[in-house]
Amino acid sequence: MRVLLLEDEFSLRISIKEFLEDIDYSVDDFADGLEAHDAIYAKSYDLLLLDINVPSMSGFELLQSIRKDGIKIPAIFLTSMTELQGLKEGYRKGCCDYIRKPFDLLELELRIKQAIRSYYLDNSDMVELGEGFVYDMLKGKLTKDDKEIVLRKIEKDLLEMLIKNKNSVVSMQMFQDEVWGDYVEPSAIRVQINNLKQKLSETIIHNRRGLGYIIER
Repeated sequence: MRVLLLEDEFSLRISIKEFLEDIDYSVDDFADGLEAHDAIYAKSYDLLLLDINVPSMSGFELLQSIRKDGIKIPAIFLTSMTELQGLKEGYRKGCCDYIRKPFDLLELELRIKQAIRSYYLDNSDMVELGEGFVYDMLKGKLTKDDKEIVLRKIEKDLLEMLIKNKNSVVSMQMFQDEVWGDYVEPSAIRVQINNLKQKLSETIIHNRRGLGYIIER
């Protein structure tokens, strides 16, 4: 899962970033609202963590702007605001949750998992892939007949992207943009996908020659 973090308090931003990376999230962090806003159009994110009072563009303004463009990425506000009007404003701009500072990082993890579950998984975090394979999107855990199959982080990222785009072809360009975030040789992508396929059944991930890869269910 790729997370965009907007927080102008340096120590808090680094603490959140390191905590999330330790539990296998990819995190791009920003202290400036306008820079974060531009990044959303340059990359693909699964979740936004937005402080409200930041330089250049507030978290409210950022979310309102991307919602007008039809971008529906789930967003959680990180706020010290306690007045009811402020919280109403956040929901009106399109956030799915908020967490008040100071907060425990474990609480933040729970809020993130709930936001992901609600938005992407229709309240079910277990994705059945067929032939006894099940992937837990929240824990990043693949099992076959209840026995865990260990995946490397890059394999988790690839599988999660295929799951989120289930029944649609994921192109090499999409893998480059959303998993690597930069140019990578198509041959390197194919190697990683083949490594993933070796841990799954050959019938789960399909190659659409010249187009990309797909999970069909």
